[in-house]
Amino acid sequence: MGRVQGKVAFVTGAGRGQGRSHALRLAEEGADIIAVDVCSDFDSIGYPMARPEDLEETADLIEKTGRRVVAAQADVRDGAQLAQAVQRGLDQFSRLDIVVAQAGVAGMFGNPPLQAWRDTIETNLIGTINAIHTALPHLTEGASIVATGSTAALMDTSKNDNPGADTGGMAYITSKRLLSQFVHDLATELAPRGIRANVIHPTNCNTDMLQSEPMYRAFRPDLENPTREDSEPLFAVQQAMPIRFIEPLDISNAVLWLASDEARFVTGMQLRVDGGGYLKWYDYHI
Repeated sequence: MGRVQGKVAFVTGAGRGQGRSHALRLAEEGADIIAVDVCSDFDSIGYPMARPEDLEETADLIEKTGRRVVAAQADVRDGAQLAQAVQRGLDQFSRLDIVVAQAGVAGMFGNPPLQAWRDTIETNLIGTINAIHTALPHLTEGASIVATGSTAALMDTSKNDNPGADTGGMAYITSKRLLSQFVHDLATELAPRGIRANVIHPTNCNTDMLQSEPMYRAFRPDLENPTREDSEPLFAVQQAMPIRFIEPLDISNAVLWLASDEARFVTGMQLRVDGGGYLKWYDYHI
C-alpha cells in the first residue's frame, strides 16, 4: 500500500470503465484525484457515454478509500474546460504529479461516418494532447504521464479491402497510433526534466465500449443484430492467450506501476497489456 502516497493524479474519462478503475486504484495507493468526464453523449457514437451520476459515483468510491477528490464535468476536446478542472484541483491539493489521459471513444459504424471520424480523432488524439499540455506547466521532476493507446494501433491495416465501410473504426486506429507517436516524442523532450511519459496498449477490455452494439457488429458483421452472446466468442480472436477480454483492473495495475517510483526510469514505453494479442500479428523484432 502507499505506492503513490501523497501524490495527486489527474484522470480523464473517470466516469466509468477504465478511467474510474485507474482513479480508484491510484486512490487506494495513496493519491488524491482530479477526476473529469464529459458525461454527455455524442450523436456520432453508437453507444452512450457516462452520466453525471457515474462521475459522482466515482468520486464517492474514491472518498471511501480515505483520499480526496475533485470531480468535474469537462470535455477533453475543450482545453479551457480542462484547465478549469485542473485549477480546481490545484486550489485544493496544491500540486500535480500524475496524468492519466484515459478518455476515449470508439466511433465504429458512426453515423454520419465523417462526424464519427472527427469526434473520435478530437477525443482520443486532441483530447490526450489537451489533457497532457494542460497539466505540463504544473508537473515537476518525478512526474509521470500515462496515455491509453490500444492494441488496434499496432495492427497492420495496410490491406483495407473495403475502404469507407467503417470510417469511425479507422479513425479509432489512427487516433491511437498518432497519440502513441506524440507521447513517444514528448517523452524524449521531457526526459531531461525528469518527467516520464508512457503509453499503455490494452486489448479488448471489459467496459461499456466493448460491450456495445457497435462493437458487437464489428465482430459479427454477418449478423444483422448481434448480441453479446453472439459476439463474445469472437473476442478471443484478438489474443494469443485463451481469453476473450481483460478487466479494467488489469490496466489499472499497469497505470499504477508507471505512475509510481518503481518505474522511475521507465519512459517512452509502449506497454502492451494485450493477452499476447501483438504476438498473433507480428514476428519478433527489436
